[in-house]
Amino acid sequence: MGLDNYLGELRIHLKVEVSTRKEVLRELRAHLEDKSEALRQSGVSEEEASKLAMQLFGPARLIAQQICEMHNQGNWRQAFFAALPHLLVALLFSLHYWQSAIWISIILVMVSIVAIYGWCHGRPAWLFPWLGYYLLPVMVAGSLLIYLPGNWTWLVAIIYVPLALFILVSLARQILARDWLYVSLMLLPIPIVLGWVLALGGNIEFVENGEQLQVIAPWVAVSFLALAVTVVTFIRVRRRWVKVGALLVPMVLILLLVSVVGWSNIGLWGWLILTLASLLFLFSPVLLEHMWGAK
Repeated sequence: MGLDNYLGELRIHLKVEVSTRKEVLRELRAHLEDKSEALRQSGVSEEEASKLAMQLFGPARLIAQQICEMHNQGNWRQAFFAALPHLLVALLFSLHYWQSAIWISIILVMVSIVAIYGWCHGRPAWLFPWLGYYLLPVMVAGSLLIYLPGNWTWLVAIIYVPLALFILVSLARQILARDWLYVSLMLLPIPIVLGWVLALGGNIEFVENGEQLQVIAPWVAVSFLALAVTVVTFIRVRRRWVKVGALLVPMVLILLLVSVVGWSNIGLWGWLILTLASLLFLFSPVLLEHMWGAK
């Protein structure tokens, strides 16, 4: 295996920020070239020197895993900032501010500003939960299409649905350049919001006649507080398989809570279908990564 092939394999398995990946690969190339040069000066042939330098350095996949574990653990400040949008939504429902258009507007503006800022400043790990809420109005607007009169639903859907999918896929494709797990982290609130809508019997006009939501609002707050804990765990742990578990287990438990609270509208089969569909949705980015490859 040549040096370019070795670094290429490292690049595939290096699930870190794009800027960090480039810097790491540049440093590793310089280190391997220096080691090869030292071996050549000691009398080893050029081909053998390059091969021996890579063997001494270690398997590409193992080195990539060690680097990922070192770079993918955020500090407590980053973890808090990543969990902040979930905490804001939990606060919104625990204090019943969801009934105030002013507070909802403030949070939407804040989410938009933070999401755009983070996207333009290196896309740090704390950004992706904010992006999930940035996309949420797009998903909610799509669900409102069913309330349009007559054939307007189909006419608007023909334009809206492809546009919404284009926005989602474009974002996902750029985030996949770093790691599919961050796409899943971004999408995490969407199945929970869908679950609560189903728990309300599919009635999305709850802001106007919110008696049902008034009753379940504390449980909604608990579910988003659990999402905040999930995000903190995801940011703070190092090992990749623990990050996967940090997304998987809490989501299943939160959907179970949603189904228990809204049992009359969801039931056992509804929970099973919702959970399965949510898992497929949440972990579909790994399939996209295999299709497109990391860039």
